[in-house]
Amino acid sequence: MSCDVRAVVQRVSEAAVEVDGETVGEIGPGLMVLVGCGDDDGDDDVRLLADKIANLRVFEDEQGKMNLSVRDVGGGVLVVPNFTLYGDCRKGRRPSFSSACAPERAGPMVDGLADRLEAGGLTVARGIFGARMAVSLTNDGPVTLLLSSERTF
Repeated sequence: MSCDVRAVVQRVSEAAVEVDGETVGEIGPGLMVLVGCGDDDGDDDVRLLADKIANLRVFEDEQGKMNLSVRDVGGGVLVVPNFTLYGDCRKGRRPSFSSACAPERAGPMVDGLADRLEAGGLTVARGIFGARMAVSLTNDGPVTLLLSSERTF
């Protein structure tokens, strides 16, 4: 079975993540990105998704058209690990997470995605892998997109 790194990307005017009541990451205008990794994912998937996120044209230009990337507008990116993106709800009433990547592999992949975005010149804030996080955001638009490293998504 082929899996893919999945992301829910939201254009935001602001976003923050807290752990135990303490803010561990926050951005102003930019992209809030929830990231989930699958069993078969690897570096190529992370590289592809980081490129998609950095170059996704979801910010408005002077004519009001979504034609600019987060890089073009100098926005930030908040990367939050979220294994529940691999919740399979097709059977029964309780999600199965059997396709989600094991934590010892998923954590480094999510970090690798954030690292690649930073290396590309973006300001990146992060959630904490494995922590119980409280995420707040103001969705701008609203603009919410589902991304996948699998080309058929």
